[in-house]
Amino acid sequence: MNWATFYAVISGGTRHSTALGRVWLSVLFVFRVLVLVVAAESVWSDEREQFTCNTQQPGCNSVCYDHFFPISHIRLWALQLILVSSATLLVHMHVVHRKHLQKKLRHRHTGAGELERIGARATEIRGALWWTYILSLLVRITFESAFLYLFYAIYPGYRMFRLVKCDAYPCPNIVDCFVSRPTEKTVFTVFMLAVSGVCVLLNIAEIVFLISRAVNKHLNASDQSHLGNWISHKLFSI
Repeated sequence: MNWATFYAVISGGTRHSTALGRVWLSVLFVFRVLVLVVAAESVWSDEREQFTCNTQQPGCNSVCYDHFFPISHIRLWALQLILVSSATLLVHMHVVHRKHLQKKLRHRHTGAGELERIGARATEIRGALWWTYILSLLVRITFESAFLYLFYAIYPGYRMFRLVKCDAYPCPNIVDCFVSRPTEKTVFTVFMLAVSGVCVLLNIAEIVFLISRAVNKHLNASDQSHLGNWISHKLFSI
């Protein structure tokens, strides 16, 4: 997969996000994508070839490997990153749609400068775009949580054992199977799970930030309205 192209697409969507959203993007690509591409893939590159069992029974190695590793960690994390990041495209598509509609409605009645101001307002996180942005954050949290649960359902715990025992058919009896680079794989597994948890916390913090900012704006608008009514009442009562 071309991760550079993927980054360009996702970063284009986060141009319309908050500061926390840009922090999330940095964490995603620096601590997840780069680690996955540069280091983790090489650690798991020989996982199938170096998984050996102390038997010569044909098919035993393959069956035991499939039993303990039904899906590769790398493929699972890559699928997680793709689905989590794709939620950002919801916001990008909404912004593009809003800009298109506003330009179409006002192009004949405004100048170039006004069109630029319209485009700037189209990227503000308010109105329907606010709800779309909140939805995208909820989708991210849902995918992150679902994959964390899926990981623990497939691989109970986070530790990679050096030795596992397998009695699946066609193994003749209980055989010992050995996992390659268990310590390195354990370190990367803990790291990737921890960063995934950090991303969940960042998304939750961004939701709290957006809701609190919206509430503050509403309260300030209400206070200003009450103040304006009070001043008008005093002026006209003189």
